[in-house]
Amino acid sequence: MSRPIPNPQRTALPTRRNFLRYAALAGSALLLPSCARSQGNPTLDPSGPPPAPPDVHIDIAEVDWELSPKKKIRTAAYNNQIPGKLLRVTEGKPVTIAITNNLDRAEIVHWHGQWIPSDVDGSMEEGSPMILAGASAQISFTPRPFGLHWYHTHTPAHRELKLGLYSGQFGVLLVEPRANPAPYDAEQFLVLHDWEPYFVSSDDGSEMVDYAVSSINGRTLGHGDPIQVKEGQRVLFHIVNASATEPHWLSLAHHQFQIVALDGRPVPIQAKVDLLRIGPAERISAIVTMDAPGIWILGETRARFRNAGMGVVLEYANRTGKPLAPAEAPLHWDYRIFGDSSPTAHAPDVTVPLVFTSRFEGHGALDRWMINGKSYPDSEPILLKRGLRHRLVFENRSKDDHPVHLHRHAFELVSVRGAATSGIFKDVVIVEAGSTVEADLVADNPGDTLFHCHQQDHMDSGFMTLFRYA
Repeated sequence: MSRPIPNPQRTALPTRRNFLRYAALAGSALLLPSCARSQGNPTLDPSGPPPAPPDVHIDIAEVDWELSPKKKIRTAAYNNQIPGKLLRVTEGKPVTIAITNNLDRAEIVHWHGQWIPSDVDGSMEEGSPMILAGASAQISFTPRPFGLHWYHTHTPAHRELKLGLYSGQFGVLLVEPRANPAPYDAEQFLVLHDWEPYFVSSDDGSEMVDYAVSSINGRTLGHGDPIQVKEGQRVLFHIVNASATEPHWLSLAHHQFQIVALDGRPVPIQAKVDLLRIGPAERISAIVTMDAPGIWILGETRARFRNAGMGVVLEYANRTGKPLAPAEAPLHWDYRIFGDSSPTAHAPDVTVPLVFTSRFEGHGALDRWMINGKSYPDSEPILLKRGLRHRLVFENRSKDDHPVHLHRHAFELVSVRGAATSGIFKDVVIVEAGSTVEADLVADNPGDTLFHCHQQDHMDSGFMTLFRYA
């Protein structure tokens, strides 16, 4: 448990460029007092009453984790478990979280999908303070919006493939509405992750990241608890892709997924699909009606990832036998089928072009990524005007797909590959190679706001910029 000690004076925040040097110094620093912050309020008065006891404790520490009896890893994690403990909070009800960093390097926790002040969002680029090695912090915020979200580290890794989201520092944050009709019989949480990353050469000789092992809820296929269901049940699956870089395609033979929300936000049309695509940091909430009794594998439709562990067994009551895997299927996904049947058009007040390109840095090196020709931190902030509708034009001129994420806000998709849509609100969208996605952002949450690709290697190589309110 962290000590409710007043916040120390703020010091200059590290950039990703000097983070590793900063972290090394932090590891040998004296333990600083906990920082107690409350919804962006000023530093607490040391002579005043102590802050309220925290509602949640998060301990960051190294853990020896068993993905399977034959595959054990050592990684940083939250509360000695992978994924970290499920945090269920209520929309609009303030929550206080104590964080203790037991690692030998500085860390930070990002509250992905939450519309909260910059200084508690958990991004050093926005001004959230790092938690030094051996130190504790206490933050408070009011959760919003409701829906399926998550919390995770937001530190760089560069070529250190045990840091950042290559580690086990992630967990589910479920923000429940004040009134929850619960139109389902049971719920299951599935958190996807990839392990033992290594560099491989792409076609042009630059490096990219691949993995040896995959898991759902911290276990490889066949080594976690099976999902127990009964015929006729409607099961709500909360699915989070916590991989550092990999999109995943999931299916469940002889069943369909009825999509009810994307990135925690309800969709206008709850279309049914056979196959889910879920990019890094995306979330899908889907109901499956259990109407095909048997023993099945809910997992990757691609055998390579399923054989690496990306799957979980689903068992109907009173059924036995060998689990049946999903068949290979064409990989197709279209956000628009979940949007309004007749798209509503809005005229933007401001248009913001965001062009994604890369630069070859040499054989055996990671590409340098750029937005509008510049890599972070050598870029100027993009200015937003409060209350105005900004048309974000994501133009991907590269050969890679990019799951781009905007902190502290949601945007509405208005076109995908030139086809109009509306009613789909997200905070992560995959912009496919050579394509353009347009999204509208109503600037209604002042403060520095980070925009970046959620692939760890791309983010570390400059694929970021700040949005700043004018």
